[in-house]
Amino acid sequence: MNSVSADEQIALLERGVDEILLRKDLVERLKLGRPLKIKAGFDPTAPDLHLGHTVLLNKMRQFQDLGHEVTFLIGDFTGRIGDPSGRNVTRPPLDDEAIEANANTYKEQVFKVLDPKTTKIRFNAEWFGPMDAVGLIRLASQQTLARILERDDFDKRYKSNQPIALHELLYPLVQGYDSVALQCDVELGGTDQKFNLLMGRELQKSSGQAPQIVMTLPLLEGLDGVQKMSKSLNNYIGVNDAPDDMFGKVMSIPDNIMWRYFDLVSLKSNAEIATYKKAVDDGRNPRDVKFELGLEIVARFHNQSAAKAAQDAFVQRFQKGQIPDDLVTVVLEVGENGKPIANVLTDLSLTASTSDAHRMVKQGAVRIDGEKIDDSRALLQAGQTCVFQVGKRRIARAELTA
Repeated sequence: MNSVSADEQIALLERGVDEILLRKDLVERLKLGRPLKIKAGFDPTAPDLHLGHTVLLNKMRQFQDLGHEVTFLIGDFTGRIGDPSGRNVTRPPLDDEAIEANANTYKEQVFKVLDPKTTKIRFNAEWFGPMDAVGLIRLASQQTLARILERDDFDKRYKSNQPIALHELLYPLVQGYDSVALQCDVELGGTDQKFNLLMGRELQKSSGQAPQIVMTLPLLEGLDGVQKMSKSLNNYIGVNDAPDDMFGKVMSIPDNIMWRYFDLVSLKSNAEIATYKKAVDDGRNPRDVKFELGLEIVARFHNQSAAKAAQDAFVQRFQKGQIPDDLVTVVLEVGENGKPIANVLTDLSLTASTSDAHRMVKQGAVRIDGEKIDDSRALLQAGQTCVFQVGKRRIARAELTA
């Protein structure tokens, strides 16, 4: 352990956190002067990590830098159940091959944030794989159905007559038992994980362990500034994105969401962020501050020279209105009767959906061959090649055919 006092640690660890349950317990445990056991679990349901995941990873790194023991838990067993958090339908289970492949990418990418020398990587199949039916029944006996149905997403589905599969009811118990197996002092999770995290406290009490402290962090909004960052919504910044793509995506974040990224993703000090906010309040262009955010993020996941090159490329392409020289022309069928602009934008993956395309056009963020578009339902006909641009970053050239 280093010599940082408990009060100094709390001041750092509280930044960007939504809730600490219970804060006084965390203070007391920090004052013990021993390394705390910190855990966050990630189900390998998708192949890559994005900045939304790094909100938890950054907090884990802070604990690491303060001398605590960090475990990055890969939920290769819970991934087979499927986390029902925030779901209004049953999540289809993944097959073993997909889970293993995704888990391997997590192992590679997590060290872009965490210190590989002091990080423990564990898989919860280590303790659930050998568990027999008797063990699972004993685990299930520690909670009532009424308690499980208190969970908000289960409650909503039950009241609206949406099906809830029996295996989904086990998920909070299984995740909670991870904390028992690892004897956690602190578990981190998104705000949507609160029920599961508190279940860990209850199961630890039943097992005679001191209940863990629960630390919830906000869900990071994606590039649309509304919905949480998700690959399925195509509003994400991947930690493996190329430098130019990563920088361009950061620059496309709405100005009003930029400070959330500083609080949850940036490693800059509170004092530095306060200086940026004051500068914007005093009239500085938010774009200039966003440059600083883009440079930091690209440098962290690549290097400083790549970050500077990405900024230069962004300025060259978008601030000066230039179209990339290496822009590939794709062929897109629009049929004999043509296709609405909103559908074309979605087919080119420039928008996440047609409703997203309608919204972007309404906001004045769509141009075709440099001309701003104000009618998302207008038909585009075959026989033309156009350059489509959504916002400052998303550009595609397409040859329209029947």
